[in-house]
Amino acid sequence: MLPFGTMGSMPTDIIKNYAREFAVVAILGIIASVAGTLLGGLPVLSLFGALIIALVLGMAFQLPLRAIFVRGNEVHAKGVAKSAGWISNKLLRAGIILLGFKLNLSDLFSAGVKTIGLAIVVVAGTITMTYGIARKLHVGKHLAILTAGGTGICGAAAVMGLSSSMRLPEDRAGEQEEDEVMAVAAVAIMGTVFALIEIALRPVLGLSPTQFGTMAGASLHEIAHAVAVGGSGGSVAMDAAIIMKLSRVLMLAPAAIILGAWWAKSGVVTSKTDGSSNTEVPTAKDASSRSRAHVPLPWFMLGFIAASILGTYVPLIASWTGWLVKLAYLILGIAMAALGMNVNFSAIARRGKAAFLSSFLASVILLAFAYGAAYLLF
Repeated sequence: MLPFGTMGSMPTDIIKNYAREFAVVAILGIIASVAGTLLGGLPVLSLFGALIIALVLGMAFQLPLRAIFVRGNEVHAKGVAKSAGWISNKLLRAGIILLGFKLNLSDLFSAGVKTIGLAIVVVAGTITMTYGIARKLHVGKHLAILTAGGTGICGAAAVMGLSSSMRLPEDRAGEQEEDEVMAVAAVAIMGTVFALIEIALRPVLGLSPTQFGTMAGASLHEIAHAVAVGGSGGSVAMDAAIIMKLSRVLMLAPAAIILGAWWAKSGVVTSKTDGSSNTEVPTAKDASSRSRAHVPLPWFMLGFIAASILGTYVPLIASWTGWLVKLAYLILGIAMAALGMNVNFSAIARRGKAAFLSSFLASVILLAFAYGAAYLLF
């Protein structure tokens, strides 16, 4: 298994000391991202989406990396880990900023108070509910909140965006990446399962196309899930699903800021983790410093908001929105693939079961709520 590297090094230092390793990770990341985009357009694989496919390919690349490139060489192993950590961390922020161009604020606001209001209720309620369930199942705070954010907002992009606002100490960078992968996997699998369930249930739900699309957009995790399920109900259902889902995506920036502030002030940033139970044990110093904890401002989320404003109201930029969004997914795909190259599979097997269960239980409740809200309000 490749060791986890720190993500705090400057890219010039990494390239200077590990130029070959950085190049290998970058090239494999680009291959995985492009392949994810192409495979994500296929009928069945479209349920997973390009980002999840890129993550899986990155995980699969561990085998040839170990067998061909690393081969017990500590320098190569350290260089790969450091390079993958930096690429996944930094490109993620750039990709999320560009993803802001996907949000047409005029379309969202024209959808009405009901849609925006439902998005706020779904995001806030699902995050709170999923986090509560996960903690009851003894999931660690960091993994619990990432799973909750991915379930409540927009899947993998939300997990990675929130994780960037809620960093663990640098000596726990490996745990940070484990939590990210487990949360992404949980929401991807649950989103796919519930997408198939909703498609199967569509004939017996008794919903109009608008209601069905609204339910899909309010209940499913990835944008790809909402598009696939909405599309099964026709063009009207797809439009409703996309508008509802993007209304939830709009909540990513405020959620990252609010949860980042909560994370800093809660004192869990510097807490220790017991490997067996994954429960946080704050030290006395942590407890005494909570009141003066620094609240990080996720600047990339401000860039996300700025991109959505520019893409909506500046005609010249709006004409390039399609290409900018494609670039966003390409960059995010590289970041996800790099993350996959640092996955610790044994840690996921040991710690991931409760996170998966919490996402499943929350998804059941969310689907029931989304069905009722769509039926009564739309």
